[in-house]
Amino acid sequence: MSREISEGLFAEALDLLPGGVSSPVRAFRAVGGAPLFVERGEGAYLVDVDGNRYVDYVLSWGPLILGHAHPRVVVALEEALRKGTSFGAPSQLELELARSIRESMPSVELIRFVNSGTEATMSALRVARAFTERPKIVKFVGCYHGHADLLLVQAGSGVATLGLPDSAGVTRGAVRDTLTAPYNDLEAVRALFAAHDDIAAVIVEPVAGNMGLVLPEPGFLEGLRDLTVVNGALLVFDEVMTGFRVHPGGAQALYGVTPDLTTLGKVIGGGLPVGAYGGRREIMELVAPLGRVYQAGTLSGNPLAMTAGVETLRAIAEPGVWDALERTGARLEAGLGTLGDGVRVARAGTMFGLFFSDVPVTSWGDAKKADTSRFAAFHRAMLERGVYLAPSQYEAGFVSTEHGDAEIDATVAAAREAVSVV
Repeated sequence: MSREISEGLFAEALDLLPGGVSSPVRAFRAVGGAPLFVERGEGAYLVDVDGNRYVDYVLSWGPLILGHAHPRVVVALEEALRKGTSFGAPSQLELELARSIRESMPSVELIRFVNSGTEATMSALRVARAFTERPKIVKFVGCYHGHADLLLVQAGSGVATLGLPDSAGVTRGAVRDTLTAPYNDLEAVRALFAAHDDIAAVIVEPVAGNMGLVLPEPGFLEGLRDLTVVNGALLVFDEVMTGFRVHPGGAQALYGVTPDLTTLGKVIGGGLPVGAYGGRREIMELVAPLGRVYQAGTLSGNPLAMTAGVETLRAIAEPGVWDALERTGARLEAGLGTLGDGVRVARAGTMFGLFFSDVPVTSWGDAKKADTSRFAAFHRAMLERGVYLAPSQYEAGFVSTEHGDAEIDATVAAAREAVSVV
């Protein structure tokens, strides 16, 4: 399989972009080689500039639950594009998407659209601090909530992939009020509340997707809900990744735990840049222009992102669509589960993860014990067999409505071959 054109473009990119990429984990440093330069996406597939075709489980890092260039999204975007790309003024599309989200997630009584997951989590925590009149937040080691200064502490994902301790340029003052605890460790959170009476919020990926896929242990999310209520703090679910991915109502519906605030992104934009934060009305009424928490954005709620999001949520809400997605995810999980000892597979809805580890993975401490060298070799072997996985042990994978039995079976067959040679 030749990648000569991709390699040439990457060589040129190194002179134009930091590390040759616009986002760190795309650089393939954790798995070796040059990243693929993509020419187009077709349903469940990516086609690179060399003409190689891959079953895609990255799906733009999660947004494309309908696969690449889904016809109904493309048609809707073409129509919206003719009307204008951005108005800087309200449009009915914002209301339509907001209604769809609230119908699926009743905890989101008021919602503010923004342009990225980072913007959503940063803003939600600003609101939480204002509401509680407290400064401190608790996050979990290995959970990534975007690249805002206050959240680049023990943040998994790309930071972990590149071996960076946190990030240069983040001052001590910026993270002074950020406390950390191990994921799935309620006692550690309880100890933090005992030591600090000024915690505004606990933010958590209810299903961790940035240290690989790590599921919440039974009782963990419920315990966080109880601890925050007792201590007068807010519970923030970062559902940028899990929203409409693990369940039609997000992780909060899957696990039956209601947060005070929710952050969203990815799927709600149907592949266009988007983010959102929302929650209880009394909290969100603090956001300007109603309240004293200022946040604004030139392209927030732009008609293209709203259109793609509306069409995407409509499509997955149709009868039988989610059941089919769940079956696809289960089929892939079962197939990968046959790869033998030392391979750990986890899944929640349309998200999945695979570790080369001899121990169960329930936290970042466990994830760090995984054999990243073997994963890198596995990734290269899968690429040679036409399967595109995230180029890092510490990222989740995704399936779409376009992944059928043929794609799943071909993937499992490729994985069995790949695991036998790494």
